[in-house]
Amino acid sequence: MTPTPTALLAMGPGIADRLFTPVQRARLTALVDTDPALVAHRLAGPTPEVARALAGAELLVTCWGAPPLTADVLAAAPRLRAVVHAAGSVKHHITPACWERGLRVASAAGANALPVAEYTLAAILFAGKNVLPAAHRYRHLRVPHDWRAELDGHGNYRRCVGIVGASRIGRRVIELLRPFDLDVLLFDPYVDAGAAARLGAEKVELEELCARSRVVSVHAPELPATRHLIGAAQLAAMADGATLINTSRGSLIDGDALLPELVSGRLNAVLDVTEPEVPSAGSPLYDLPNVLLTPHVAGSLGDEIHRLADFALEEITRYAQGLPFADPVTPDDLTRMA
Repeated sequence: MTPTPTALLAMGPGIADRLFTPVQRARLTALVDTDPALVAHRLAGPTPEVARALAGAELLVTCWGAPPLTADVLAAAPRLRAVVHAAGSVKHHITPACWERGLRVASAAGANALPVAEYTLAAILFAGKNVLPAAHRYRHLRVPHDWRAELDGHGNYRRCVGIVGASRIGRRVIELLRPFDLDVLLFDPYVDAGAAARLGAEKVELEELCARSRVVSVHAPELPATRHLIGAAQLAAMADGATLINTSRGSLIDGDALLPELVSGRLNAVLDVTEPEVPSAGSPLYDLPNVLLTPHVAGSLGDEIHRLADFALEEITRYAQGLPFADPVTPDDLTRMA
């Protein structure tokens, strides 16, 4: 009989209480030997209780705010063999030392992609109807008005939508767009024309995507090569009245180049992420009628995080049974992860 793995929860304060329902917490304790009330918020210089648990842990269950697994931390965890991350990117806590140790890593990036893609779908369809400027005008006018004439040329029939990045989220967005009468373009240097067509999109270069699309949605990973991927030239190529959506990372868009386009009213934007993460209190982004600014909420929140817990429990079950992870992360995956 396979012995029960010993596990330790490691994540930010308050996260574990929100992540697991009572039923999920009971399932966790049935799968692994762990104290669900003991959550490590730091692993470097831990409390004596956390230090003892870390020394005996075979498995770490992590989520947002997980402390970095440095070489020193791993030296204090000689039995550690695997990490199950109940969230998306592992870039913030999985270090090169983890791969050198040969740790197995799983991430709920696929599960976390679902609400981001749903948010994006809603934003795309609203953008096609020119909802943001129309709502602002309606609030200002407050009288009968010929909206059909004013919104002539808008709508979601045979409009072009550009997807930047065939990430998990980008692919899911393309999938969600299939029932609609939209033409989908894709820019991703690692996807060829045939693969793009199988996804349901036409592969094009970035400049062509920006020029042809009424809505451009960004889903590429944050890498040195993708910093300001959408810059002045790409923004200038976008048609008057087009909408830019960003649910990836703020650094992918050159904010200094975008702001004049928004202030002038030439472009619209739906921004769930910005650089910096929270714009300054005096930023025009908060008040512009053609900008929907949200506080990084496209990903899992509220009851959606229990989907992440379910994913983690399934991966923990596989680990306890000696099976490979269903959704493993490798070092190469980090080049495609947000």
